[in-house]
Amino acid sequence: MERTLNNQPKKSIKVAYWVSTGLLALFILPGVFFMDSPEAKQGTEHLGIPTWLAMEIGIGHFIGGLILIVPFIGKRIKEWAYVGCGIKYISAMIGHLAVDGVVAMSFAPLVTFSLLLISYLTYHQLLKYKTNG
Repeated sequence: MERTLNNQPKKSIKVAYWVSTGLLALFILPGVFFMDSPEAKQGTEHLGIPTWLAMEIGIGHFIGGLILIVPFIGKRIKEWAYVGCGIKYISAMIGHLAVDGVVAMSFAPLVTFSLLLISYLTYHQLLKYKTNG
C-alpha cells in the first residue's frame, strides 16, 4: 500500500472504501422497505423463490448492509457480512441466468457485486495500515 510521508494510507484508498461502501448502502438499506411491494413479490415469484425465503434474505441483507457501514463493528463480523452479501449477489445472478437465460439483466447483480468487491479490498487495505501503522 502506498503511504505518504507521515505514514498514512493514501487518501484515495479511504475515498474508494467509503464511496463503494456508501453506494452499497444505497443499494442495500432501502430495500427492506420495499420487500412487500408488488414488484418485489412479482420478481421473487418469477424466479420461483418462496415469499418466506425472500423475506428472510431481505432482512438478512439489510442487517449485513448495516454491519458494513457501521465503523465500530468488529472485523470478523464484517467479514461474514461481506460473505453473505457476496453469496446473495452471485446467487441472484445464477437464479436470473437459470430462469431468464443469458440476457443483459441476468448480469445486473454483478454491478453490485463489483461494488462489494471494491469495498472489501479497500477495507482490507485500511486494516493492513492499522495493524502496520
